[in-house]
Amino acid sequence: MVCDQHDHTRTEEQMTDQQAPAEPPAAATQDVDRRALGVGLCIGVVAIAFESISVATAMPRAAEDLGGVAYYAWAFTLFVIGMLTATVVAGRVADRVGPLRPLVLGMLTFAAGLVVAGAATAMPQLLLGRLVQGVGAGALNLGLFVVIARAFDERHRATMMTWISTAWVVPAFVGPPVSAWITETFSWHWVFFGVLPLVVVAAALGLPTMLRLHRSGALDVTEPSTPVPLWAGAVVAVAAAGIQLAGQRAAEGIDAVTVAVAVAALAALLLAAPRLMPPGFLRLRPGLSSVVWVRAAAAGSFFGAEAFVPLMLVQTRGLPLVLAGASLTVGAVGWTTGSWLQSRSWVRLPRERLIALGCGSVLLGLLVTAVTAAVPSVWFGMVGVGWICTGLGMGLLMSSTSVAMMTLSRPSEQGRNSSSLQVGEALGNAVLAGAAGTIFALLHDSSGLQATFGTVFAAMSASALVAVLLATRIGRITAPGR
Repeated sequence: MVCDQHDHTRTEEQMTDQQAPAEPPAAATQDVDRRALGVGLCIGVVAIAFESISVATAMPRAAEDLGGVAYYAWAFTLFVIGMLTATVVAGRVADRVGPLRPLVLGMLTFAAGLVVAGAATAMPQLLLGRLVQGVGAGALNLGLFVVIARAFDERHRATMMTWISTAWVVPAFVGPPVSAWITETFSWHWVFFGVLPLVVVAAALGLPTMLRLHRSGALDVTEPSTPVPLWAGAVVAVAAAGIQLAGQRAAEGIDAVTVAVAVAALAALLLAAPRLMPPGFLRLRPGLSSVVWVRAAAAGSFFGAEAFVPLMLVQTRGLPLVLAGASLTVGAVGWTTGSWLQSRSWVRLPRERLIALGCGSVLLGLLVTAVTAAVPSVWFGMVGVGWICTGLGMGLLMSSTSVAMMTLSRPSEQGRNSSSLQVGEALGNAVLAGAAGTIFALLHDSSGLQATFGTVFAAMSASALVAVLLATRIGRITAPGR
C-alpha cells in the first residue's frame, strides 16, 4: 500500500547499479497473461492445504491399520523436518537459478510422496511418504512465493495473497468431512491418492505461463546474493521437531528425557536459526528482521491457542465436539475477511500499520478467549466472537507480512527472505505450541480446568502482546532504494 504511489513515477535514471528494481521489467512481461498462473498457484496451495488438513483426520485409521500407533506423532514430525529443510534449500536455489526449478521439483516430489504414502503397506513406508511430502511441500511453497514476488507487481501481490489465504482456508471447511467420508467409504489410502489430481491441474494451469516468464527473463536472478548454510537448515528442522516432540511428551508428563530434548533443541536453534535469518535478526533491526519476528510471535500465539479451543469448550462447557469445532470454522471466516481487506484499494493504511492492526486484533481475540475460559459465568459463545477477531487479525497480518517481505527484498534475495519468513513462522509455531502443551500438562492435574485453560490462553495472549510491540519496530515498508 505504502509503495503503490511510487510504482509508476520512479524512473530507471533514479536508480543506481546497486539498487535493482523490485519489479520485473515491464517490457519483458506485459504480454504474459497471469490469470492462469494465479489460478494454478492457488490450486497448488489447495493441494498442500487439503493434504495437511485431511491427513490429520485419516491418520488415526492409517496408524491403526498399519500397526504403527506408537509412531503416530512421527507422521507429522517428519513432515515438518522435510518441509523446513526443503524451504532453506529451495530458497538458496531460487536465488541462484530462479524459482522455476524449485517449484517444478517441489510439485514432482510432493506427488511422489503422495504415491509412497498412499501405497503404504507398513508404517515405515507411510512415514517415508510423509517425509517426502514435506520436502515437496517446502520447495513448492517457497517457489510459489518467489514466483508471486517476481511475476506480479505490488498491487497484484496483495490480491494474490488474498487468494492464497482463501486457498488455505477452504480446505479447513471441507477437508475433515471429505477425508472422513473417503476413509470410511473407500480407504485412508485414497486420502493421499485423491490429492494427486489437484497437483496435475495446478501444473497444467501454472507451468505454461511460468515457462513463458522464464524465457522472457522475468524470473531471472539479476545480482548475486549471500547464500545461507545448508547445515543450518537441517539443524533448525531437527530442532523444531525436537521442540514438537518435547511438547508432545510434556502432554503426557514431564520427565528428564523431555527436559533434555527441549534444552538440546533450543540450544540448536540459538546456534543455527540466526544464520537463516536477515541481518540484524537477534538485534530486532527494523525492516525485514522485525517482520519475521512479528510473524513468528503472532502465528505461534494463534496456533498454540487453536489446538486447545475445542478441548476447552468440550471439557469446561460440555459442548459436543461438532459445536466446539465450529468456533474454529468462524475463525477461518475471519481469516478470509482479513486477507480480503488488506488487498482493497480503499483501505488506505500503510502496510506496516496493517500488520500492527492484525497483531492487535489477534491479541484482543485471545484475551476474550482467555477470559471466557477462566470465568464460567461468561457465555461460551464469546469464544466464537473472540476467534473471529483472532482470525481477522491473522488474515491481515499473514498476508501483509508476506507482501512486506516481497517489498523489502531485492529480486536476488526473494528466495532467501521468503525462506526466512517461513522458517520463522514454523519455529514460532513449534516453540509456542510446545509451550502451550507444557503449561497444560503442568496444570491439568493440579489445577481446575478453568484455571488451566485460562492460563494457556493468557500465555498465548502474552506472546501476541510481544508481537504487537515488535510490530512497532518494523518502520516504513518501502522497496530497496526507494
